[in-house]
Amino acid sequence: MTLNPPSEPLLERFLRYVQVFTTSDESSATCPSSECQWDLLRMLHAELVALGLDNATIDDNGYVFATIGSNLRPDETTRVPVVGFIAHADTAPGVSGEGVRPVVHKNYQGGDIVLPGDVSQVIHASEFPNLESHYIGMDIVTTDGTTLLGADDKAGVAAIMTAVDLFLRNPDIPHGTVKVGFTPDEEIGRGADRFDVPRFGAQFAYTLDGGPLGEIEYETFNAFSAMVHIEGVAAHPGYAKDKLVNAIRIAGHLVARLPGDMSPEQTENREGYIHPYTIEGRSESATVKMILRNFEMGGIEEQKQIIESIVAELRNNYPRAELSVEFTESYRNMRYKIDPEPRLVQFAEEAVRRAGVQPHHELVRGGTDGARLSYMGLPCPNLFAGGEGIHSEREWVPVQVMEKAAETTVHLAAIWAERSLEG
Repeated sequence: MTLNPPSEPLLERFLRYVQVFTTSDESSATCPSSECQWDLLRMLHAELVALGLDNATIDDNGYVFATIGSNLRPDETTRVPVVGFIAHADTAPGVSGEGVRPVVHKNYQGGDIVLPGDVSQVIHASEFPNLESHYIGMDIVTTDGTTLLGADDKAGVAAIMTAVDLFLRNPDIPHGTVKVGFTPDEEIGRGADRFDVPRFGAQFAYTLDGGPLGEIEYETFNAFSAMVHIEGVAAHPGYAKDKLVNAIRIAGHLVARLPGDMSPEQTENREGYIHPYTIEGRSESATVKMILRNFEMGGIEEQKQIIESIVAELRNNYPRAELSVEFTESYRNMRYKIDPEPRLVQFAEEAVRRAGVQPHHELVRGGTDGARLSYMGLPCPNLFAGGEGIHSEREWVPVQVMEKAAETTVHLAAIWAERSLEG
């Protein structure tokens, strides 16, 4: 299938988007969490309307939704599921996203990429093997080395906007009703908080928030947290013999007893971990906070038992202390919601192949809006958008990979129509 080109090259869209400051703010209670996100969200809404989608909306929380109407006969349209494509507009707060100065390295021919704004920032080909193994001859977009780029997830935003343009400029491509959505605050874990699934109106969806060319992700960690609270006994340290029970010391023993081979720095691929990330308090009272991650719920239960057994041991060793443990669920593996509908992954694989790319599957060793949305009634795998080195000054993305993501989106909508009408 040969597509008529979009009205605006994807690169131009992407460069425009990354120069808009959209860092989210985890200390804010508003939605969007930062006022600056409105600038890009309103821009996207206006561009959708300008492309001809006068049904595009932006709500009071900054969520931008739009509909590309089916070009099938009415009786066919009812037989094709409504499919959506989603990306987030915010960027991560850990590295500055203000004043981004993107640099386009045309026709990359291998080797390290030195960033001109800070020559100490170098994208080493040895650290990012896709550069030389897959992207020779492509145009690589980086920052100047002083900010992040924002390819996470403005690469996905640019790909979806380009796909919208392609749908409208290629009316001969059959497709059912297609929904697009742009969200705030994904980077601080709130992207799905106020996502109105019924209003969005899709039966299935895909986030374009992944990395390398051809990547399809449909499996995330099961995510739980554990909080152990320790009440010690206060006493003057000079007269503490047989009186003081130091909660901080007990907290240290707790962390020391956690399995070393179950730490984030010792695990990869399908291996889960227990990660203590906060110890706070004083000698008379302390709290240890941990996150538990595993791809299987049986692994989560094993991790809970490990923590409970350590707490029980510490109660025996420190009978005058009071220890309590509380577990809280954050999200579950989205595979449990996607497996019942195998077409989601099968059609994505076919769409990637139609774009001339070999699909491959990767595990998400973290969270994604797709996981949350899957449990809100919108099964939602994640597709590649091209970004690598995310959340750092060495972030980069190939232009041609973003273009393939846009093509994949168009092919995917067409495949949903074709396969649904075959039966």
